[in-house]
Amino acid sequence: MLRHLDPWLVGASRNRGIAVLGAALAAAAVMGVSEASFWGAEQALTQSQARYLARDDGLRLRELLTTAETAQRGFLLTGREDYLAPVLLAERELPHVLQRLQSQYANSTWTTLVADASRRANEKLSELQLVVKLYREGNTPAWQGLVESDIGREKMQAVRDAVSELDRHELAEIARERDAVHRSLTYGRLGVHGLTLLSLFGLAIFLRRNEALHNARRQHADELAQERDRLDREVARRTAELTELARHLQTVREDERAHLARELHDELGALLTAAKLDVARIRRMTKTAPDIDERLKHMSALLDQGIALKRRIIEDLRPSALSNLGLIPALEILTQEFAQRSGLQLSLELTDSPTDEGDRLALYRLVQEALTNVMRHAKAKQVRVTLGEAEGWLQLHIRDDGQGFDPDAVGSGHHGLLGMRYRIESLGGTLQLLSAPGRGTLVLARLPLRPEPETVPSELPAADSEPPAAASLS
Repeated sequence: MLRHLDPWLVGASRNRGIAVLGAALAAAAVMGVSEASFWGAEQALTQSQARYLARDDGLRLRELLTTAETAQRGFLLTGREDYLAPVLLAERELPHVLQRLQSQYANSTWTTLVADASRRANEKLSELQLVVKLYREGNTPAWQGLVESDIGREKMQAVRDAVSELDRHELAEIARERDAVHRSLTYGRLGVHGLTLLSLFGLAIFLRRNEALHNARRQHADELAQERDRLDREVARRTAELTELARHLQTVREDERAHLARELHDELGALLTAAKLDVARIRRMTKTAPDIDERLKHMSALLDQGIALKRRIIEDLRPSALSNLGLIPALEILTQEFAQRSGLQLSLELTDSPTDEGDRLALYRLVQEALTNVMRHAKAKQVRVTLGEAEGWLQLHIRDDGQGFDPDAVGSGHHGLLGMRYRIESLGGTLQLLSAPGRGTLVLARLPLRPEPETVPSELPAADSEPPAAASLS
């Protein structure tokens, strides 16, 4: 499954990278086209504005000279000084207009024409000024001769021709710049439209691939869900198998213990009883020999110790009190013997509840394991065992006031309570271990309440039952 996911993850990452790169390139291209179009139009408009200014200066030059010449004629005819205002205006503005024209056409093919027009304009203005001066001095023949001559007309015509030529040139250049602006805007428009269409095409491809990736992701998600469900079913099946196996092993273990206890009780008990009977007979036959009688007493005591050892082993393998008397008396006997051996203070609070044989045996073994751990590790002074019903469950509490421990820090190799946990869970119950350093330990077991089982006679005789003959001998 992970191998199936790798291509999808690589494809998704690659597509994201391609999308980001494509978006960046598209944005850069649009910005480039827009900027190129803007600067092209800006440059053309700037040049066109300069040409309009040059054209205006040329027309202004012609206007100033024409108006000044007309004003001179009016002054000569009327003698009124107010007619000379355009001449005075031409004297003030003409140098500035000529200077702007020369600077605008400097270092170009029109420099000579502009210089000639400037010279002719200055000469024309000087002529107008001279005529006005001669008129004021009363030198009528002189100013009339200048006016009637063709010198002033030629100079004025030269200025008009130069201005007209410059004007035609500027109009042509302005038209060319206008075409350049139109071309720049057209190229920008086409470029933006083309890039927009290209971006839309790329977006369509990206969306298509993205949809394919989403479909692949959904397919992988479905496969993962199916695989997860299969694994959950497998885990549930294996857990059920392991639980059943644990229950079977516990059952086999207890059956083996019961079989061994029965064999010890029957075979070893019979041998020890027969040996004790023989010793008793020999003692009656040899009362006259004190040494032999002392030896037989010692042998009888050894046989009694063997019988007691046999009884303890049988009780450890299969408590006869649990089978013959029930869970409550068996727990009382177990805790009483534990208190005698360990010297700890035990308190019991036991309530009889309906249980089956498996529940009784599991609870008895749990108490036995817990008390063993208390004696080995807890360093406790008091232990409290509580058994009762609560909320439809049979609950067993085993609490001590020992040094406690951290349950999460317990290493491997401690299988007692772990085995009891699986044993309780195999019976449909739960087992909790609550502890903390310095706060003691609580073992809490819960089993579901079951209906009262039918009483089945036990096949195992009590461990302390002996043949009458052996019981009567001492």
